[in-house]
Amino acid sequence: MKPDLLTRDKVIITVAITGGIHGKWANEAIPITPEEQAQDALECYEAGASICHLHVRGEDGQNTPDINVYNKAVRLIKEKCPIITQIGNGIGAWIEHGVKTSSSGKKYGQAIIMPSLKQRLNLLTIDPTPEMFTINAGTFEFRTPYGSHTFRNPLDFNKRFVKKCKKLGCGIEIEVYDSGHIANIMDLVDMGVLELPLHFSLVLGIQGGAPATPENLMHMIHQLPEGSTWQVVTVGKYNLRTTVIAMCMGGNIRTGLEDTIYFDKGELVKSNAQLVKRMVRLAKEIGREPATVDETRQLLHLNK
Repeated sequence: MKPDLLTRDKVIITVAITGGIHGKWANEAIPITPEEQAQDALECYEAGASICHLHVRGEDGQNTPDINVYNKAVRLIKEKCPIITQIGNGIGAWIEHGVKTSSSGKKYGQAIIMPSLKQRLNLLTIDPTPEMFTINAGTFEFRTPYGSHTFRNPLDFNKRFVKKCKKLGCGIEIEVYDSGHIANIMDLVDMGVLELPLHFSLVLGIQGGAPATPENLMHMIHQLPEGSTWQVVTVGKYNLRTTVIAMCMGGNIRTGLEDTIYFDKGELVKSNAQLVKRMVRLAKEIGREPATVDETRQLLHLNK
């Protein structure tokens, strides 16, 4: 694909409200409970977001694969507003403390623990069924300030997940962390597991994946099959600028406290809606209106 600097197409705004690891210790505004998440989703919908990307937390504030928590969060969000619910199929990691033992027998240190593939497949039993799921297009070492772990996304697992998604009638967003992952997805297209057009998230800046540079973004865009829709996802200090670059080139965008806890240097984000409002303003200033929920369903060919 080629970027389109002059497009005035509607822009899909996804908000990732909670995130895969960090909690209120990083920013008090991160919604943790299903009730907090539902209220946040409503405020983001009213601000202009059409998709809510969701990870859930247990009573300890850490990520959990507990389907009961997912059920409650999705149900409460749907009761509050019509925003499209999108479940991240990586679930997210949790932090385990005391993973090493000193010579005196004292436990110290920490590591991140990733969910099993079985737990991730179990997401497809969430009730009520969300409109969308994500898949991660390749295996890589996921490195964070809290520790690192191999993020397993084997081809056979993605085949099984996609086939079950299609039976449920759910849309799929494909998260790619480097250009080789796009080739993995095209293998699934060749196998008939996925059909064009596809919707991609180009994830930049995750340690273990492609660095957040304009060159990497351009290279990945050029690898996408024609007719695709795409957005950029960038974490940390590069978040705002790469997001704006992508929007100027015809891409869609994702914002939210999963991707950045700062509104400006040294200034913590006050709410997810604050981030959405900024992206709506910037979109309008370059001639792109935010897509409504109904328009997003049409653009992404969603059945649900």
